Amino acid sequence: MDLLSPSLPTPLQQLTNAEIEKAGVQLFIKRDDLIHPTVSGNKWRKLKYNLLEAQARNEQAILTFGGAYSNHLYATAAAGNASGLKTIGIVRGLELEGKENATLQFCREQGMQLHFVTREEYRQRHSEEYLEHIAVHFGNPYLIPEGGTNELALKGVAEMVYEIKDQLGATPDFIATAAGTGGTAAGILLGGADVLAFSALKGGDFLKEDIRQLLNDYQHPGNLTLLTDYHFGGYAKWDNELLVFMQDFGAGFNIQLEQVYTAKMFYGLFDLIQKGYFKAETTIVAVHTGGLQGLIKM
Repeated sequence: MDLLSPSLPTPLQQLTNAEIEKAGVQLFIKRDDLIHPTVSGNKWRKLKYNLLEAQARNEQAILTFGGAYSNHLYATAAAGNASGLKTIGIVRGLELEGKENATLQFCREQGMQLHFVTREEYRQRHSEEYLEHIAVHFGNPYLIPEGGTNELALKGVAEMVYEIKDQLGATPDFIATAAGTGGTAAGILLGGADVLAFSALKGGDFLKEDIRQLLNDYQHPGNLTLLTDYHFGGYAKWDNELLVFMQDFGAGFNIQLEQVYTAKMFYGLFDLIQKGYFKAETTIVAVHTGGLQGLIKM
């Protein structure tokens, strides 16, 4: 299957400028945005083993959850289409029905059935009773949680850490990632690296407990540092300062970021570098988690 024949390993590219050199750190970017043309970044990693499991069970459909700008819905729709699986997306916000953006339009084009629910109903997405009800309603499809985050997803993300270790010849001091559900951070920890997780959500302190629960009884040597001050107002919110940073980053490194996740992470990372947060000779790998379909037009 083409979906499971990605461009691996994804490139590891060193970034340097006057601020990075002054801090004496080594900064690399893991270009997971180049892993697959439509299922990019951490979403490919998270979906890989879920798709294999769905196929092993001879499932006919996948049901999952996301917001209006969800990279996960976008990737699942594309992956399902490529795999011959029907896809169903439960979308947060009943008021959004009929007001679709480019992300949701792409999902429909890939054959995903979109089902809009109230925000109150969406909050039940982790309830076993609700999941049983909705599974029966849609004919018992294979369920994947919001963001693609489950045990199979962690296994896929951990493989990225092994790639990085092979490419560097060592384990970096930190792997930095944007955080929405915490699944990517948990997978990196499982892979044995220390994580800098930059919450894209306002009030993201809850992610620490969510990540702990995702890892459950797994033994892992990685340590988590959760940073919650770079959300720019919350999920899918941004301001002109972030957009200017994103534009400058693109001009300086010839790498496109997007404003929902990766620009916030790199803004925070560069802010910490400027403030002397890292000791000299620290090695940091920042993960480009893709999501460029949500890029605002500037």
